[in-house]
Amino acid sequence: MEGIGKEQLLTSKSGKWKVTYNAPLTLTFTFISLGFVVFNYITAGWINQAFALYPNFSLLDSYRFFTYIFCHADWSHLAANSIYLLMLGPLLEEKYGAKELLFMTGCTALVTGLLNNLLFQNVIVGASGIVFMFIVLSSLVNMKRKEIPLTFILVSIVFIGNEVVNSFTADNISQFGHICGGLCGGAFGFMKRNLT
Repeated sequence: MEGIGKEQLLTSKSGKWKVTYNAPLTLTFTFISLGFVVFNYITAGWINQAFALYPNFSLLDSYRFFTYIFCHADWSHLAANSIYLLMLGPLLEEKYGAKELLFMTGCTALVTGLLNNLLFQNVIVGASGIVFMFIVLSSLVNMKRKEIPLTFILVSIVFIGNEVVNSFTADNISQFGHICGGLCGGAFGFMKRNLT
């Protein structure tokens, strides 16, 4: 230790702090959604008209089954979805990997969009279904064979149950998308328990 100052030793051991892009899928998804909202304001709503999922679409508009999840009604809608995505996404990416989580996100968007168009024919914007998929999927992260985590049961009752109750009242939130996303998250969690 002779010849090395205390300050020099601390610097070499601790190194420098740096910001990391720790959850590539989650962060990229959030930044794309932010871009969509910014450009939607700049274009006076054109972005949502071009990328949201509308009923009675043509086959040329099939891209909308995946792009509607980036569209949001306004800043508060984006913020509400982003906070859950940013909290849960890193945990899920660490468990399943970005590619697998991207696959689950795409499947959830497609299933939710298809079922909505077949059953309700509502316009869909936002990542709320993806958020609910993340919420339910995160409650199953440490599931073992032949076990059902109590966290999964409680999350299902609180989040999915609340959406079922709210579906009987008239509001502007797509409870169906939330329920569908939660069911997809549960299905993925149970299917993946032996594969990871």
